[in-house]
Amino acid sequence: MNKLLLGLAFGAMVLVAGLNNAIAAEESPKDVVKNTIENIISVLEERTDKDAINDADREGIRKVVAGKFDYFEMSRRSVGPEFDALSASKKVEFADVFRQMLEYSYGNQLAGYNGQKVAFEDAEFKSDKARVKGAVIDANKSIPMEYRLHQTASGWQVYDIKIEGVSMISTFRQDFKSIVNDSGIAGLLTVLQAKVEKLKSNG
Repeated sequence: MNKLLLGLAFGAMVLVAGLNNAIAAEESPKDVVKNTIENIISVLEERTDKDAINDADREGIRKVVAGKFDYFEMSRRSVGPEFDALSASKKVEFADVFRQMLEYSYGNQLAGYNGQKVAFEDAEFKSDKARVKGAVIDANKSIPMEYRLHQTASGWQVYDIKIEGVSMISTFRQDFKSIVNDSGIAGLLTVLQAKVEKLKSNG
């Protein structure tokens, strides 16, 4: 999966975990996706260093982005039934580390943004779920992407992204499976914490 494209698709909404309930309640699924990505692109276009993401850029992103991802649902789908067996406090801990891993894994990839455009179709609905299809347009190429959202008490939130048909959550679940089988959730948490620290030092 192209990390720049996934970074552009994902980094726009992943850099904060808090919720902006007033805005979320008013936004349609398409608006959740479209408005947030347009905000992140504005920050990227105003960077002093066009080849990097620095702390000021991250702070700028945090100021314009509300929490649009359901990290608990993403964690549950990425890990599987073992996540449901965790205590409430451990679920919070895991979801926070998972969020940080996503922030630095894909947020750092946004440094490679150089004018790619994005376009979105109207949302398709099924019960309390929706999907928003779109594309990243780069040098006359159109790379398909798809956001999967579900309706929560805080509004529409993203729980998966597909790039060229490849699900981010399915990819994580495949990657995590062997670690969970060998070392349990505690082992996976340790691996993710180490990855976060490495990404922070490289960021």
